[in-house]
Amino acid sequence: MHTQLDWSDVTTIREALLRASSFLREKGTKDPLFEAELMIRHCLDWDRTRFLMAMPDSIDAETLVKLDGLCVRRANNEPLQYMFGEQEFYGRPFTVRPGVLIPRPETEILVEQVMAAATMLWPESEELAVVDIGTGSGAICITLALEKPQWRVTTVDLSLEATAIARENASRLGADVRFLQGDLVQPLLEAGEKVDVLVSNPPYIPSRDVEELDDEVRVHEPRLALDGGEDGLDCYRRLCEALPNLLKDRAVVAFEVGIYQARDVAALMRASGVMDEVEIVPDLAGIERVVIGVRR
Repeated sequence: MHTQLDWSDVTTIREALLRASSFLREKGTKDPLFEAELMIRHCLDWDRTRFLMAMPDSIDAETLVKLDGLCVRRANNEPLQYMFGEQEFYGRPFTVRPGVLIPRPETEILVEQVMAAATMLWPESEELAVVDIGTGSGAICITLALEKPQWRVTTVDLSLEATAIARENASRLGADVRFLQGDLVQPLLEAGEKVDVLVSNPPYIPSRDVEELDDEVRVHEPRLALDGGEDGLDCYRRLCEALPNLLKDRAVVAFEVGIYQARDVAALMRASGVMDEVEIVPDLAGIERVVIGVRR
């Protein structure tokens, strides 16, 4: 058994959990016990209940070899989601690989706010033209397409790699989404298209701060999806400048924003001159996370 850690005296699932978690603790990972549990469950394809009931049971050499490989990758700060190839979003499993940002739970608030705002403006059956700028794994556009099958959802991303992964997710989850490749809203402006709903979770980390991020994010997640220019607001500026040419007479615009950016982004949205109301919505931690504008 070729392994990096010493598993020679490990015979049960509980012992494997303790060995893996103490190794991760030495390497300084965030939550060693929980991460070790997730890795073992991933190796065995078990849910939590089955795992907890099987603690005293024996563990086979093949599983230990798999677990060893995962421990070593995690010690190098590789995100668990890339190691497992999956992250849940809005109750659905999304394939994630290096090349796309890992969907975050706070982005679910963005999706909820968009659907709630649309309900206030249009009848449920309305076929809306919806665009998601910055596809990533497809978490936003696919969730909207599946939750609102009557909407015509388009998404745009500069990265071919991200678009390929998102297409995979759309086909596996059965979502009807139109994929465009290009820089922010350029493909729509060039085609002269207008939309009812524009949603985006663009790169918003100021360039200088990207270097300060945890290794887990800085080394492994795509810089293109993180770096928002000098002050982190480059994409919002460009999106808001385009709003007069993009929006129909009645419209919703919603952005996810970084910490301390909500007021600035709300000001940019108001300065576009086409929004009647602009509101800031906090996430569950109380951080101002979503800026949403309505044109009546």
